Amino acid sequence: MRRLRKMLGNYNDTHIIELMRLIETQSKETIANWCLDYAEKFILPIYKKYYPNDDRPKIALDASRDWFNGLKKLPEVKDIILNSCHQAAREAEDNPAAQAAARIIGHAAACFHTPTHSIGLAFYGGAAVAYDKLGIESTREEYDKVAHEEVIKMTEALKKVAIKYEQNKAKINWNC
Repeated sequence: MRRLRKMLGNYNDTHIIELMRLIETQSKETIANWCLDYAEKFILPIYKKYYPNDDRPKIALDASRDWFNGLKKLPEVKDIILNSCHQAAREAEDNPAAQAAARIIGHAAACFHTPTHSIGLAFYGGAAVAYDKLGIESTREEYDKVAHEEVIKMTEALKKVAIKYEQNKAKINWNC
């Protein structure tokens, strides 16, 4: 099988920068809920398409929401994320779309604790959508085009839930 990139996109892309700047204006809660909602609505179906009987990514999303609602403790949720999504991603090594989907679901589920994981939605989420849509034999340019279009959709989704003049902005240092 052809070796594909695990992530698609570039930190210098204008749409990635726009998304990062928008994320910086929001609270941890808004960022995490946007990531969870987007991952559940658009990325989880990609994973389930290939692994319909594997509920680990969904369990991680639910655990993250449970932490927000005070139903689970942080160590328990972190353990679920590591043992659910990250393990599912390792096991999906032969399926780039499902692997990228599992990775970003793990990142989305961890956003409540580490909001910088939210940018992974653009990189891994774009890869999941592109590999699912185009298969494994397309060109880098074709993959990048689909991933780029997905980043625009993600940004629009965040704009819809963004709090104007958010007073409790997350402290974000991108380290990139």
